[in-house]
Amino acid sequence: MRISLNWLRELVEIKLSPEELAETLTMAGFEVEEIEDRRTWANGVVVGKVLERQPHPNADKLSVCQVDIGAGETLNIVCGAANVKADIYVPVATTGTYLPNIDLKIKPAKLRGVPSQGMICSLKELGLPTDVDGIHIFTQENLPLGSDVRPLLGLDDVILDLTATANRADALSMVGVAREVAALTGRKLSIPEPGEVSIAKKAGNLTLKIADTQACPAYIGTVIEQVKIAPSPEWLQQRLRAAGVRPISNVVDITNYVLLEWGQPLHAFDCDRLKSVASSENLTIGVRFVNNGESLKTLDGQTRTLASQNLLITANEKPVALAGVMGGEETEVHEGTQSLVLEAALFDSVAIRRSSRSVGLRSEASGRYERGVNRAELEIANRRALSLISELASGILVQQEIADTRPDPSTWSRSIALRLDRVNQILGPIDLGEDTGELQEQDVERILTALGCQLTPSGEDSSHQPTWSVSVPPYRYRDLEREIDLIEEIARLYGYNRFCDTLPEKSEGGYLPLDEELIRKLRAFLRAEGLTELIHYSLVKPGEDRQIVLSNPLFVEYSALRNDLISGLVDAFQYNLEQGNGALNGFEIGQIFWREEDGFQETEALAGIIGGDRTVGKWSKSGREEPITWFEAKGILESVFRQLALEVEFQPDRRDDRLHPGRTASLWIRGNRLGIFGQLHPQLRREKGLPDSVYVFQLDLDVLLESVGQDEILVPAFQPYSTYPASDRDIAFFAPVKISVSEIQKVITKASKDLLESVELFDEYRGENVPEGQRSLAFRLVYRASDRTLTEAEVEPVHNKVREALVEKFGVNLRS
Repeated sequence: MRISLNWLRELVEIKLSPEELAETLTMAGFEVEEIEDRRTWANGVVVGKVLERQPHPNADKLSVCQVDIGAGETLNIVCGAANVKADIYVPVATTGTYLPNIDLKIKPAKLRGVPSQGMICSLKELGLPTDVDGIHIFTQENLPLGSDVRPLLGLDDVILDLTATANRADALSMVGVAREVAALTGRKLSIPEPGEVSIAKKAGNLTLKIADTQACPAYIGTVIEQVKIAPSPEWLQQRLRAAGVRPISNVVDITNYVLLEWGQPLHAFDCDRLKSVASSENLTIGVRFVNNGESLKTLDGQTRTLASQNLLITANEKPVALAGVMGGEETEVHEGTQSLVLEAALFDSVAIRRSSRSVGLRSEASGRYERGVNRAELEIANRRALSLISELASGILVQQEIADTRPDPSTWSRSIALRLDRVNQILGPIDLGEDTGELQEQDVERILTALGCQLTPSGEDSSHQPTWSVSVPPYRYRDLEREIDLIEEIARLYGYNRFCDTLPEKSEGGYLPLDEELIRKLRAFLRAEGLTELIHYSLVKPGEDRQIVLSNPLFVEYSALRNDLISGLVDAFQYNLEQGNGALNGFEIGQIFWREEDGFQETEALAGIIGGDRTVGKWSKSGREEPITWFEAKGILESVFRQLALEVEFQPDRRDDRLHPGRTASLWIRGNRLGIFGQLHPQLRREKGLPDSVYVFQLDLDVLLESVGQDEILVPAFQPYSTYPASDRDIAFFAPVKISVSEIQKVITKASKDLLESVELFDEYRGENVPEGQRSLAFRLVYRASDRTLTEAEVEPVHNKVREALVEKFGVNLRS
């Protein structure tokens, strides 16, 4: 908002310079983006009187003028304006004057052979907007010649371009800013209190019909007759221009003036035009939401198709204005207007915001309604406008109707409990120069009283610190709601720069939590295995068991929470194939949700999908892609587990019907179920159009992190390398197919006790000479001791125990 210091000085006493005031407001949370010093625009421009005007001898469009500026000698000035003539008062830029808006310094010059000793100025050359082509002509009579023109043009002013935060709706008015300046500087306020206005008669043809009292809690309609439309007086026009508003006519300018002064939007309707739209002498002004198919031509000349969320002002049910946004062109005030209906209303901020956005139109009025207009000063702003209309437009008030559903005025304020101990706990110590201290009782009372609050002592708290009951003024009702809001105001007005900014005595470097560090390592290991990280929405289509469904979804496709990650990865794999991007190797870490009997559950999971050729290039294979095998996909997981120092056991599993029943394993760590790994079921692959070799896994991230976070894994014990040679033995046997290799390895490890260093399967065979239902397996066992070279006598008994354990446990048929 543009703040005129001349106007502000009428509302509050100001002793600060413009720069100091701007700094004070900025430090209090009102950013001053620009200081526009208008005093420099016409420095050296004085009032002059054109005594004589003659045509230029050498130019048809130029005039030679004799101008008196009260200096004892008239000036010879060449002027190119068509409206220059004798016996007029004009602004004259004397020799040596610099006009910053046109970047021109006035020097003695010759124009077509005639000397010129200055320049008669137009308003544009002085930085002021105007519709007049040519020089400016003062309408006042008997102006002192040679006097400064700046007071006459409103250029003896400084404009502050101030930006208020969204919670400070009160600061979108001159009165609100004046209250803030008074609180910051301790100076006296002089806010005008408009007196009561007299209504000529009570009876009339105007009635009100408010269909939605929540959207419009209060509406005041006043009928004014015998109005004389004319230009506003110069003082009013200057204040509007300073605020960036173009003067139009006295009535329209008054509504804009009150908007700027009190922050209360007003709108003036042409009463005769309202009756014409209503097709009746009896007017019913209504407030309702749009019915289907309605449209309105607004003051900007655009015909707008309206939606159901648009709030309307109607005349006998016919739309005449977008409530709180913009009036209608059909009922606007014009030069021939003789009677008015002045609207002063309160509208709900949410209703106006939705209405404004739906038509893509934002105005000064809607911007204020959206933030919240002060409901306690509606009548004051209305009386101010009516008194100005009576004074400047000779209007006679003949009828006023009020529809008011606001709560009782006693509820327009609220009481908030405030504790001095809490204030100092939140804000910390204050800087007292060589020492530090705390805010005192008198500091709090002084600051909040300056803001318009009323403080009532309410005793002491448990630490014997004073407490208050603080009554908030109505114009800060929306902003000050809790104790922390009052504490913020205390800090803001006391001065943020007056609080200590002492750092802690000992600063420590930051570090990641253990879980986050482990997850980052896990991501790095998976990427190193050639898997790309994927991210999906947590919202999915409904239809799964134990799924949590949203009560207010945006779309049907996103109306439930996912209960696993595998489905999303399969869809991503299918999408990549359809887009010609080939098979996908990826992983995802995310939340999954499900419903239990005792409520909703949530956990974090890690899932992946593997189906692409992992080799770096195809040139060595003549361009052919080789599908990944089950064991290669399993090896990717095992490689990650190995880097995390985890021993994970794979067990056959048939519970997930999306996976191949003979190629699926559940994963276990120390008896805790970690997750599942397997190949996609052939039926699902056919439905999705996927290749045969697609493998998926899903792990419980909490179980994984808990296992990795154990001390023996995080800080592994050092084991020295043996310098003695190993002794290896091979063992081959026929074993039933149903017995897994992991079970056999577990028995071998248990039987060989401490001498076995490693066991590895190096051959599997099924076919000729192998009994039906069995397979031939060959293992290599490596024995080693850390302190000696093992002898045959030490190795052979241990190896025989392994053979016997296999025969006893599984009934294998030894071949070696």
